[in-house]
Amino acid sequence: MATADGVRRNRWVRAKVAEMGIDPILENAKLKQLVNQSFIEYPLEDAEQQRLQVTQLLAEIGGYGELQFFLNDPAVEEIYINSPAKIFIAKNGKSELTNLIMTAEEVKDLVERMLYHSGRRLDLSVPFVDATLPGGERLHVVIPPVAGKEWSLNIRKHLKINHRLADLVRLQMLPEDAAQMLQNAMHAGKTVLVSGATQSGKTTFLRALAHEIPAKERVLTCEEVFELNLSNHDCVALQTRNANIEGVGAVTLRDLVRECMRMRPERIIVGEVRGAESLDMLLALNAGVPGMSTIHANSATEALRKLTMLPLLASENVSLQFVVPTVATCVDLVVHLKKEANGFRYVQEISQVSGRFENGNVELIPLWRWEAGALCSTGLVYESQVG
Repeated sequence: MATADGVRRNRWVRAKVAEMGIDPILENAKLKQLVNQSFIEYPLEDAEQQRLQVTQLLAEIGGYGELQFFLNDPAVEEIYINSPAKIFIAKNGKSELTNLIMTAEEVKDLVERMLYHSGRRLDLSVPFVDATLPGGERLHVVIPPVAGKEWSLNIRKHLKINHRLADLVRLQMLPEDAAQMLQNAMHAGKTVLVSGATQSGKTTFLRALAHEIPAKERVLTCEEVFELNLSNHDCVALQTRNANIEGVGAVTLRDLVRECMRMRPERIIVGEVRGAESLDMLLALNAGVPGMSTIHANSATEALRKLTMLPLLASENVSLQFVVPTVATCVDLVVHLKKEANGFRYVQEISQVSGRFENGNVELIPLWRWEAGALCSTGLVYESQVG
């Protein structure tokens, strides 16, 4: 806290917590009582400032209440609250209902604490929000009436998974030969599209590919919220921003991709394309800057077809006559991932974009396909390996 009274208040609450032997995480109600008492010891007339300081103290001292146990558990990949009585976690790609039960008020307080550090807001005018927690986890919240009767929130923890391609080989996600081919492609400056369904491991795979970018290259990333968290030597990460309370100041993915082109990029990575930003990404790729992105799709073919349709959302002046040949010449590889019901994730297909197209469809040449429980080579050799 910036003020002297705020610092004294923080110390007073912490001292009381220690004196009374309170567990600030599990005994959140008692912690809140102490925080409220602190305003008797150190009065604050401004009601809005008092509310903000209560939120800050609860977040700094109490963490995230009973959810903190799951946040601290490295085996938990995701936490999601459908209602105060239905709180789930996901481990190894499989979900399970916990025995944790909260009140509606506790859920609201929890969300307010989580959003405190992000600077993002949530109200009836903006009924959903994406944010990054201080620990790197991604938070998504939807409130009524969009979410029905109860607040719904998801916390994704996959940011802490920092695999390289070699690690994914050990996890049997793909064979060593396929990983070597992708490594060669990254060294050669090829553009890769990673596709798959939700929770299939797209972001993790994209991060692993980014590790293979030569250290000398300058990397620019564009995301709605920070998820990639790359450790590349020369890397600038950009994220979107919501509009302020006056409805101005928003920064979109389209803005970020265009801004990247003014920052001497040698690789551009768009965390996920799902709308008009796909046009700006294609324009950047068409300018000679290789890149990568993820996209939701059911197959490599569907991913490429979707990438030819999304740019049409940007403007009525954008046509398939421009988009299709641009996709055909700018994208080099499509890697499609799949997750089984038991949580096992693997590469189902790696295909090369030939550069040819017909009747609005871009040709794909399968290099690796999942057959009989393994990713097998089709016998075709990717051009980046030749010569």
